[in-house]
Amino acid sequence: MWVQAFLLGCVAFIGKCDLATGTNLIQRPIVLGPLVGLILGDLEMGIKIGATLELAFLGSYSVGAYIPPNVIVGGVLGTAFAISTGKGVEVAFTMAFPIAMLAMIIDTFFFSIVRPIMGRWADKYAVQGNTRAISVIHMGAGFLTCTVLGVITFLGFSLGSNTMESIVNAIPDVITDGLTIATGLLPGIGFAMLALMIMNKKVVPYYFLGFALSAYLKIPVIGIAILGLILIFITIDFAKGHQIAESEVIEDDDDF
Repeated sequence: MWVQAFLLGCVAFIGKCDLATGTNLIQRPIVLGPLVGLILGDLEMGIKIGATLELAFLGSYSVGAYIPPNVIVGGVLGTAFAISTGKGVEVAFTMAFPIAMLAMIIDTFFFSIVRPIMGRWADKYAVQGNTRAISVIHMGAGFLTCTVLGVITFLGFSLGSNTMESIVNAIPDVITDGLTIATGLLPGIGFAMLALMIMNKKVVPYYFLGFALSAYLKIPVIGIAILGLILIFITIDFAKGHQIAESEVIEDDDDF
């Protein structure tokens, strides 16, 4: 039991390392689910539950300031409890979402309280020109984040599904309702922050075009993305850029 809990904590730790290793999607349930299945001795069920939870958490991505339900802790513990109780996908769905919301509360606290403190430490060392200390703080923040999720997963599986369900149900409605509203507002803030960085006179028409296509013509986001890709190829002369690159190479060769 304790060994399995420790190994599940390691799976959550590895899942959170996703951003540090180049965003290769190892945090997704479709990847972590089979690992959980291997640990608990049921690889087939781990694959099935992981794939099912992947569909459920398909839109859980962080955009800007938005912190989504924690797909790592929710996916790992949801899959683990479903396999350990032998009740299959239904239990995975029932447990994964509330656990993911609970982990999101802890994640939000960490990002809003702990990380800014470490950021101020890094600012102090930046003024001093101490790059080594800045690197240590940066790596330490990432390692601490991964460790927190690993510990949550370890304790969650150790306590058992009934205890975890009781903890989740004990959270006052005012907190869960407030977080639900905040979660709904944060994507807009995240997109606004991104828009401030990239918005200019050339981009604005395409932004409102995408909005109009979605709001009034009900075109799915994938369709709008495909249309945007087509517009990129129409408006950007890639062949001309290739010719310019070739001419620069020739000029560099002439210098020799």
